[in-house]
Amino acid sequence: MRIVIQRVSKAEVKVEGNTEGFIEKGLLVLLGIENDDDQSDLEWMVNKLLNLRIFNDNQNIMNHSLLDIKGALMVISQFTLIAATKK
Repeated sequence: MRIVIQRVSKAEVKVEGNTEGFIEKGLLVLLGIENDDDQSDLEWMVNKLLNLRIFNDNQNIMNHSLLDIKGALMVISQFTLIAATKK
């Protein structure tokens, strides 16, 4: 399993000009799942994402998690994260 995480003030997914998803402050996650990944891998990753302290507190120190700020989470499947590119 591979992920790319980005803090966002807002994020939107459009398909053929139509908005399919929208969030405000939170995390945008690109997710690639491999054949060997199982439920325990997914549970570990979700727990890590929810509790990762990457949002600023009142002193501008990264000390808050997504749960702390009651932020949104947008996950987008991105199979190219696990693509074999050696050849």
